[in-house]
Amino acid sequence: MTARRSPAEEHRWVAAVFTDRVRGTSPAAWDNPAPVRDWKARDVVRHLLEWFPGLLESGSRVRLPAGPSVDDDPVRAWTVHSEGVQALLDDPATSSRTLSNPHIGELPLDEAIDRFYTADVFMHTWDLARATGQDEKLDPAKCAKLLEGMREHEPAMRASGQYGPRVEVPEDADIQTKLLGFIGRRP
Repeated sequence: MTARRSPAEEHRWVAAVFTDRVRGTSPAAWDNPAPVRDWKARDVVRHLLEWFPGLLESGSRVRLPAGPSVDDDPVRAWTVHSEGVQALLDDPATSSRTLSNPHIGELPLDEAIDRFYTADVFMHTWDLARATGQDEKLDPAKCAKLLEGMREHEPAMRASGQYGPRVEVPEDADIQTKLLGFIGRRP
């Protein structure tokens, strides 16, 4: 049995793969269409840099460092953001802090980051890879864990507007394809 990674270790691992895709994106590919409707590759990064800092600041009064605009330098924008999140998770005081939000209640800050933000980075790795022609393979164990947890909360997830309608996939599809279909992607 594999030991569960801490939120800091999980983010380090997930963000490293996303960072590889960010750094592997050619300058011309940042304007390629992404699998999310009306998004370009750079919008995948923009999404992560826009929604999470607001949640963090409003729910825990933590402010992440700001980098350049995704339009000006998507690689540096992501790097500054990702390093700021990692520094927060590496800080021993983070586990004793709370994130409060009317939609999710109160959670330990590191757990909230792991559950909502790190999981989002993981899933959007596929979007960026698909948009930019890079390796799209996601870790199967992480896919299975996310899918299992998301199925339990499907009505609330669909109602949030954050996930598209489920895309039906063959019953014998691999776990990555099932996860992608569940979140509304056409693998």
